[in-house]
Amino acid sequence: MSHYPRASRTAVVTIAFLAITTLSSTADAAPVPVTPAPDIAPEMYAALQRDVGLTPDAARARLAADKHASDTGNTLRKHIPASFGGAWIDAGKLVVGVTDSKALEAVHAAGGQARLVSRTEGHLDAVKSKLDANSALAPATVPGWFVDPTSNSVVIKSRPSDFRAAYRFAAVSGADMSAIRVEASEESPQPLIDVIGGNAYYIGSGTRCSIGFSVNGGFVTAGHCGRTGATTTQPSGTFRGSSFPGNDYAWVQVAAGNTPRGLVNNYQGGTVSVSGSQDAAVGATVCRSGSTTGWHCGTIRARNTSVTYPQGTVSGLIQTNVCAEPGDSGGSLLAGTQAQGVTSGGSGNCRSGGTTYFQPVNEILQTYGLTLVTGGGGPGPGTCENPQNTYNGSLTSNQNAYQPNGGSYTSNASGAHIGCLNSPAGTDFDLYLEKQSGSTWTVVAKSDSPQNTETINYNGTAGTYRYRVHAYSGSGTYTLGVSKP
Repeated sequence: MSHYPRASRTAVVTIAFLAITTLSSTADAAPVPVTPAPDIAPEMYAALQRDVGLTPDAARARLAADKHASDTGNTLRKHIPASFGGAWIDAGKLVVGVTDSKALEAVHAAGGQARLVSRTEGHLDAVKSKLDANSALAPATVPGWFVDPTSNSVVIKSRPSDFRAAYRFAAVSGADMSAIRVEASEESPQPLIDVIGGNAYYIGSGTRCSIGFSVNGGFVTAGHCGRTGATTTQPSGTFRGSSFPGNDYAWVQVAAGNTPRGLVNNYQGGTVSVSGSQDAAVGATVCRSGSTTGWHCGTIRARNTSVTYPQGTVSGLIQTNVCAEPGDSGGSLLAGTQAQGVTSGGSGNCRSGGTTYFQPVNEILQTYGLTLVTGGGGPGPGTCENPQNTYNGSLTSNQNAYQPNGGSYTSNASGAHIGCLNSPAGTDFDLYLEKQSGSTWTVVAKSDSPQNTETINYNGTAGTYRYRVHAYSGSGTYTLGVSKP
């Protein structure tokens, strides 16, 4: 419930959801990503049926639709940045907010529902950044805040007894008050540290946390589980990087004899194979692994959430309605087979429900230069810091280049295809991995964030592949490091 007026919307336009067919072409037009139905373990279907009420067939359809909608939303974010007001999934359909009626057609053409809103996503992010910069001023009655694309506002959570304190916090932070909405919340988030989630590991004298996802040389987990230099057992290793509060991420380098695997424990006698780390949209269905409470599923409520723990504020988290309990800390969050984040903390429990926050996994990988292990195998063929091959080139805005050296490469085995692209600061170069099928090329993986670095980690079968580097904006030289099975 809000006690502050919402921004008015001048129009609402609903457009039928249209399936976008896969583009298979040798042309230089930006390719459309393939969105197959995820290959999901039976145990995940059981959890989705228990927590979300989905039959296996409905779960398969939902996950495929979520992935398609997430990819489409990410593409629109890049193509209409000046009017993009956020994207989310509602009742299985992609909804995109736009601030300019001229952008409605772009959403229509992509197969989504368009909603005319007052503020761009960039404006909302800037409002939230004001709150983040002044998090020390947040009253104890405010457990967190987040960008909410569905209401085109920044939501501040507050105890119902003191909404005024929440608004004072926003005002003293210098935030655009017209973009602020206060929402009643009884949350008391705590880092979930005392027992494990995912597979167990132990820190120091016996504190337990959980493995998030395997990376080359070790695994990623929650930062509040241990400081840099702390040692672990089962598996044995050392924290090589850790950040908490502010962030909640860490990575542990394991000792010889410990083999990272691209798998997540489903706590029903099996595992789920991880195939990549493409971000899922707000509203997408996700599942979490933790040894305290096993498999539990729900949906993403928000991204770019700030939450205040007793130790301080952590920003940039994924907010979900998936339940968790103490001991699930560091564990894995998946959308289908795509890694999303590691368990940070939350409130509530798995008997009455709750809210749980996750540190996005891609931020951890980029911060420490790590590569996700996929497909259930051992350590992959290379990392961003030590690729098998490196290629360089130069592009101007809207140009394309194929690597290796204008051609392709053949892989005779299944496994991880890893591509790590670096372009000049201030540019936005994107990376696509294409596989040959007869005389056509089909996009099988992509990385198209608004940043100047992109990473692909794709678990593929034997075949002929090539990378396509696209200069979405800006010009300059780039470096592409690649490794194959």
